Amino acid sequence: MPSSFRFRPIAYLLSIVLFFALAGCDQRKPAENVTGSSSGHSKPTVVSLAPSLTEMMFAIGAGDQLIGRTSACDWPKEALKVPVAGAFGRPSLEVLAALHPDLVIDVDLEEQHAGEKIAALGIRKETILCRTPDDIPSALRQLGRLTGHAARADSLALAIEKGLDGFRLQSAALATKKKVYLEIWDDPLWTGGKGSYVSSLIAYAGGNNIGDAVTREYFEISQEWVLSENPDIIACMYMSKQYSAADKVKNRPGWKNIAAVRENRVYDRFDNNIFLRPGPRVLEGIGKLRDVILEKERHVP
Repeated sequence: MPSSFRFRPIAYLLSIVLFFALAGCDQRKPAENVTGSSSGHSKPTVVSLAPSLTEMMFAIGAGDQLIGRTSACDWPKEALKVPVAGAFGRPSLEVLAALHPDLVIDVDLEEQHAGEKIAALGIRKETILCRTPDDIPSALRQLGRLTGHAARADSLALAIEKGLDGFRLQSAALATKKKVYLEIWDDPLWTGGKGSYVSSLIAYAGGNNIGDAVTREYFEISQEWVLSENPDIIACMYMSKQYSAADKVKNRPGWKNIAAVRENRVYDRFDNNIFLRPGPRVLEGIGKLRDVILEKERHVP
């Protein structure tokens, strides 16, 4: 393994990028239909423990069944009216006991035995993980079956599948692809490797992720490695109130020789809720990233 790569425990990474790698949706086990509700509702009441799942709930028309969310669930704006039942990955058992929903949905739980404690309250829990954009349609369908909105969920899933197919064909038709360095964090430098969600976004958008050289979802890198890879495009996926991330990258010692810096192809101010949160807005994220990657080509007469 090159000395320029330094791996750290996944918990450290998640604390840096706000758990974005886990805000997604590959099925961990087959879904079962939920018919009726112990509370008397025709459709089950739900507590969502992940922002991506909260977005999906509203997207399939099940938002009114949400009776609890995490403090990180901030989209759509209607979600802010739903009571908070804990933090992302850390549900409040006391609040869950008080709400007593028919179903709790999560992508991962910080405490190893939290799932057992939820089950002990007599509450059903379903875990839905997302690793790539291709997992999103199946997650939507699973939520549709669980909440009684199968038709609308399937319609949205089909639209996303069709959109992904279109991006895939467009990307495959490109004669050459730009090398993209996606900087997730700057102190220390972190990027996404082969198999990561962000790598899939870059591929769909028509670029080549330089992080694919490493079979690791997310990892720390050195400045020397970025210099040696010489990316054509640099995308900074973090925000700072004190400075422009793009300007800081351009002013790093030695980075003026990188193609992306020479050609002024360093970008920031991305909406991470769209780019780093697997969910129903995935096509919007890919489209905006594609515009960034193909900017030069789109402006050539």
